[in-house]
Order: sequence, then C-alpha cells, then structure tokens
Amino acid sequence: MIGILVIFIFINNGAYFSKEPTGDPLLLAHVGMSQTYPMDNIQNDTCTAERIYKPEHPYIGNTIPSMDAAFKEGADIVEFDIHPTTDGKFAIFHDWTLDCRTNGHGVTRNHSLEELKKLDVGYGYTADGGNTYPFRGKGVGMMPSLDEVLTQFPDKSFLINIKSNDPEEGEQLAQYLSTYSEERLTQLSVYGGDAPIDVLKEELPSLRTMSMETLKRCLVSYESIGWTGYVPSSCKNTQLHIPEKYAPWLWGYPVTFLNRMESVNTKVVLVAGDGGWSEGFDDREDVKRIPSDYDGIIWTNRVDRIEEVVSE
Repeated sequence: MIGILVIFIFINNGAYFSKEPTGDPLLLAHVGMSQTYPMDNIQNDTCTAERIYKPEHPYIGNTIPSMDAAFKEGADIVEFDIHPTTDGKFAIFHDWTLDCRTNGHGVTRNHSLEELKKLDVGYGYTADGGNTYPFRGKGVGMMPSLDEVLTQFPDKSFLINIKSNDPEEGEQLAQYLSTYSEERLTQLSVYGGDAPIDVLKEELPSLRTMSMETLKRCLVSYESIGWTGYVPSSCKNTQLHIPEKYAPWLWGYPVTFLNRMESVNTKVVLVAGDGGWSEGFDDREDVKRIPSDYDGIIWTNRVDRIEEVVSE
C-alpha cells in the first residue's frame, strides 16, 4: 500500500501530465533599471546608495526613466515602492527615510508630494566611499507619483510594494485603484505588510496581492496537501515570491507547480538565494541556476544583463 502511494505521489507531481512550457520566463525588474550594490552584510539601516558598484548605466531606480529603460531592455513587469504623502498622494521611492539617497531628511511619508518633488533622488549615490557622487544634481524633481507612473505606462504591468504595515495605507490604495478598470487591475499586483494587504484584498478581491502571512498560509497548506494535486483556496488569486533555496521542495516544481498556480490565477516569482534582501538573477551565471523548464517570473536587478541570456 505504501509503495502504491509513493508511486502515485511521484507520478502525480511529475511533469508527465502537465502542460509543457510554451515560452521564456517573464522578467520582473526590481525598481526598474537601478544602481546595484554588494548584498553582503546588509542590515535594515544600511545605506545602499553609499556602496554601489561603479555605474554602468545612467539610471536611478524608482524613476520614470529607469522604468522606461527596463521595459525597453525586455522587462515584462516593473516593481516599485510607494509611500503615502501628507497631501493624500502616493510617492514612489524605496527608503522609509530620505537621508540616504536624497538631499532631504526625515521620514518619507511625513512630506507632501510637492516637497518630495523638490529633492534630488540621486544625491547620495557613491561608488568610491564618498570621493565622488556621479548622480548628484541629476535626480532633481525625479521622484514620481503613482498617478504619473500609471499614466505614463497605461498598458504595462507593475508590482507595487507597500512599505508599511498600516491598514489605512491599504484603504487609501484601494480607493485609488478602484478608479481603474478590471482589465487594468489584471496588470497590477501589490505586496506589503499583512495589515494593508488584508484591507486591500477585502476592498478589491480581484486584485492579486501578497503579504508574508498570505505567502505562509498558501505554502504551508500546499505542502500539506499539494501532493494530491489539490490547490488550497489560500493559494488562489495571489502572488508567490519563492526563494530558489526552497523552490525545489514544492510539490511538482517547476512545471506541475507552475501549472497548478496558473490554474487558480496565481503568479509565481522566483527570487535568488533565500529571498532576504531583494536578491535577483542578475547575470549569466545566476540564470544557469534556473531550471530550463521554468516559465514563471524571474526577479532581477539587472534586466539589461539577463534578457538575452533567458531568451537563448
């Protein structure tokens, strides 16, 4: 009996009866085209702008030019970060505070959009310990609003990151996104803190969302019963960011797992390493670690380096 069960699990979670991949993986560009940096010894308060590699391109992440460049380099989706402003808007900027990257100070969300628009978002970047600042003066007025980005790219796909765990932010974003058509919402996904994501999902149930809680709920349930082929309700209409370290342990990974998630309108994003600090598949050697039959979404910080590699 045990032997029969083992054979069933093996066959049921293999790729024997699954739809074969029909195309290349999709590329998700983290904050568009941006300046990258070593990931070692990063802490929550590390100013990554002070440790960038020698620049190879002129773009500053989370700006409209950086997003435009990413799409032109082959990105299918661009991820960006939002903060509510004191005048009821959403600004697009990575950090919780302004001091690292800009010539401003204080908590990002404690400012109006008008105030944020006056800042230089390239002010703090240096690749040589502060001897030179190659982007200083080049990012003045370049912090965009959410409205500007969605207007600039009306038919592009985005992943929006809520940086807080404030439920009111989820409510504010829900009210804003409710003005868009259902068709447009299919091109957007949102992830962030548990509380705002819970509110957002309640207000806009058709929108794909993810928080750490929804991710855990899905994966724990799936590991318990996914071997049967059944997809738990907690895995439906959501998004899953799966670190490559853990992906091989998922039932049916990659082909059968991806097919199962696709059948319930869930997107799968493969992130590099253990997923702790936005690690991406950023060069040819990184891409070699991705299974050849994986056709989900790949998280990258250097879409300009890997687009041709993935398409080979």
